[in-house]
Amino acid sequence: MSEQPAKTPDAAKVLRYPFDPVLFAAAVALVVLGIVMSYSASAVYAAQKYHDAAYFLERDLVYTVLGALGLWYGARTDFSAWRRWAYPMLVLAMALLFAVLLVGARMNGAARWFRLGPLSLQPAEPAKFALVVWLSYSLAKKAEKVRIFAIGFLPHLVVAGLMAALLLRQPDFGTAAILGLVTLLMLLVAGTKISYIVVAILGAAPLCWKVVTGTPWRLRRMLAFLDPWPHRHDVGYQITESLISVGSGGISGFGLGDGRQKLFFLPEAHTDFILAILGEELGLIGITLVVVLFGILVWRGLRAAYRAREPFGAYLAFGITALFGVQALTNMGVVLGSLPTKGLTLPLVSYGGSSLATTMFMAGVLLNVSRRAPVPKPDPLRRKRAPAARNKMVPGSGRVVVIEAAE
Repeated sequence: MSEQPAKTPDAAKVLRYPFDPVLFAAAVALVVLGIVMSYSASAVYAAQKYHDAAYFLERDLVYTVLGALGLWYGARTDFSAWRRWAYPMLVLAMALLFAVLLVGARMNGAARWFRLGPLSLQPAEPAKFALVVWLSYSLAKKAEKVRIFAIGFLPHLVVAGLMAALLLRQPDFGTAAILGLVTLLMLLVAGTKISYIVVAILGAAPLCWKVVTGTPWRLRRMLAFLDPWPHRHDVGYQITESLISVGSGGISGFGLGDGRQKLFFLPEAHTDFILAILGEELGLIGITLVVVLFGILVWRGLRAAYRAREPFGAYLAFGITALFGVQALTNMGVVLGSLPTKGLTLPLVSYGGSSLATTMFMAGVLLNVSRRAPVPKPDPLRRKRAPAARNKMVPGSGRVVVIEAAE
């Protein structure tokens, strides 16, 4: 009888866990930490403005439930199904980004949201996923042609550039920069020539310079980034308050709920600058915890990409992981004064409807890719042995033939 190939440790693990438990735990921990810190950072502000300290907490819980449903759906849906929706999702994302410029609600001088009753939708968030899905589909389909400039590089750059142009009209320079960088990273891992990447970066540099210097408020923000303290009471106010918040927390912080900068000193304390409040109340220990959790998220995401059975799943997992990692690093850099203010949330942690729900859904898709481990290889020590041969005399012929034994 033939022997069954032994199950490898990887195969046994796949059978035991329907998803990557480490990736799931890191994502859930960031969400829970975000709920706690968002409430701590927004309670006083909400009590004064809305006469309800739990105003933002209640909405954050609604968004978390929606995000949890999205995570469940993304984790249960075979990731290969998104391949069929690559082009429809891309077209819809472009249409929504264009429509928000015409009929979107304006807030702080930016047209980025659709108002849906008490809730809102920021089309830039699902557009991130749509672009990553399309890039994954296209790169997997073109395979070796990725190294050809006119086939594997230029079309992807044009599509990402069109999406970035619509984002810049909102204006949303931060998200446009994130999508551009993620696109280049996906092209790099797909095998495009490094010279093409260098040319693209050099070509985009003058445009970025024009975008920054051609807009007075962006130029002032850049000057405040270079030296915020002379601009302490105007354009540098937010970053200086953020640095004060992080610096005053020390090693262990003032304690949960005892931060002071959220008392109308630090704007956007529960959204873009949630990490500053976390540093003030939980100190260096709290910030280190966040960095470690994001490190685990990126590690397991890259692991899922590496272990994916097919190129589409590998590119999809890498693209989502790159989105998480690049945006988290950018937000941390802004809070710590290492990057100019961008207006980007901290994924899975900051308060925000579209951002939280979309990132939780993408975490679910990443979990689904992690389920698709490679086909286990047979153990070389337990290969099926060849049947033993034996000699047999053919009657009446005087000849001896060699025949194989039956299994």
